[in-house]
Amino acid sequence: MTDAITKQNLLDLDREGLERFFADTLGEKRYRAHQVMKWIHHRHVTDFNDMTDLGKALREKLGAHAEVRVPQIQFEKPSTDGTHKWLLAMDGSNAIESVFIPDKGRGTLCVSSQVGCGLACTFCSTGTQGFNRNLSTAEIIGQVWVAAKHLGNVPHKQRKLTNVVMMGMGEPLLNFDNVVRAMSIMRDDLGFGLANKRVTLSTAGMVPMIDRLGEESDVSLAVSLHAANDELRTELVPLNKKYPIAELMAACERYVRRKPRASITFEYTLMKGVNDQPVHARQLAKLMRAFDNAVQMKDAGKVNLIPFNPFPGTRFERSDEHDIRAFQKSLLDAQVLTMVRRTRGDDIDAACGQLKGQVMDRTRRQAEFRKRLASQSQSQDPEATDAAA
Repeated sequence: MTDAITKQNLLDLDREGLERFFADTLGEKRYRAHQVMKWIHHRHVTDFNDMTDLGKALREKLGAHAEVRVPQIQFEKPSTDGTHKWLLAMDGSNAIESVFIPDKGRGTLCVSSQVGCGLACTFCSTGTQGFNRNLSTAEIIGQVWVAAKHLGNVPHKQRKLTNVVMMGMGEPLLNFDNVVRAMSIMRDDLGFGLANKRVTLSTAGMVPMIDRLGEESDVSLAVSLHAANDELRTELVPLNKKYPIAELMAACERYVRRKPRASITFEYTLMKGVNDQPVHARQLAKLMRAFDNAVQMKDAGKVNLIPFNPFPGTRFERSDEHDIRAFQKSLLDAQVLTMVRRTRGDDIDAACGQLKGQVMDRTRRQAEFRKRLASQSQSQDPEATDAAA
């Protein structure tokens, strides 16, 4: 009898992998993989006995060699604005967060790629949690599976999954193979059938992997920029020390050239007195104009302005509304396509930069952050004790 631990989780396999599994492991025709893929991703069926167009012998064979194991929901929480957050259990005490954001005519799922994050961006709550490990393909696509099943049970047309952004916990390009395989399932007609442009990967700037992504996948790209000069960006995004802005923008140029009519969204989180001043807007406008000129395409770079979402212990504050609008106007006046992202889900800590999950940290960053938080508390309250940590 096959031990359940050795069974192949079919959520880990894209169409090609599932076809190989049926042919090489089960000795079955490849088209059987297509039937099973539809059962899993279209109908959200995980019990092989319920896959009624499969013969009994095949169902028994599948039960002996495979399983469909989806992430378990620890809790879920709706926001007053319609946003919905799930905390999904991983192995041990680890858990990750996924967020669905409904809007007019679209519904976007924000998906995590790692348990925690190792990049330590100073303004991001996820970064304070440290890092444990990469997620498997099954754990990544499982987030989409959970959300799609939930939305299928909600009788509201606006609550339909139309877009996925790899913009949750973690740096997707540091988990390249699993992320690309999961995005393949998202875009496969036998999977979730999303158009290429409706699947977006967001990176902090892993230059070599941006090039590899351009060669191996066809999805939309977003870049977490947050500053247009190296000194400030290195302070906010430490990865910039390894891949400075000039190298990052050159990689973005190569990405666009590989994909006709493609554009890149540059994410820019606005923090009060840090990167929201007129000089910063002028620097960003100059960088975007240079990018458009380099690829010889108008609006090749779009700017998404994100009001900072605070979290306990952060030293940053959200920019004033007046400064946000002035920053946007400065970019628009410079002919840079610019949008301000409306904050969603901040009442349930589901807004951009607020995802935390539960991370068994292997980097000691949690301990360092808590120590710094306790130190700040003691400096503000002389009677504070170590219990504050």
